[in-house]
Amino acid sequence: MEVKKEIRIEDKKTNLTLENRKRLILSGVVEVISFNEDQIMLNTLLGSLTVKGEGLKMNKLDVQNGEVIIIGTVNSCVYTGSEAKKDKESIIAKLFK
Repeated sequence: MEVKKEIRIEDKKTNLTLENRKRLILSGVVEVISFNEDQIMLNTLLGSLTVKGEGLKMNKLDVQNGEVIIIGTVNSCVYTGSEAKKDKESIIAKLFK
């Protein structure tokens, strides 16, 4: 009898490793929203991630394990979403106490 271990989202790790601005290794990726050679948008466990640069290509995409490798010149990585929303909700909640 096999016992399946349930993995919660909080237990999964999310890593972002940038090597010489030429190779970006990501884990914790849920889905790829859109991509072209100037911008790649991803949903991660920590919110939406936008990667901007030049000549961007997805070298590896492993949806099952949530791993993505992007090659090209990376100019910026910006997270938006769940973490920012939590801060806004707490400020509004504080105002109405």
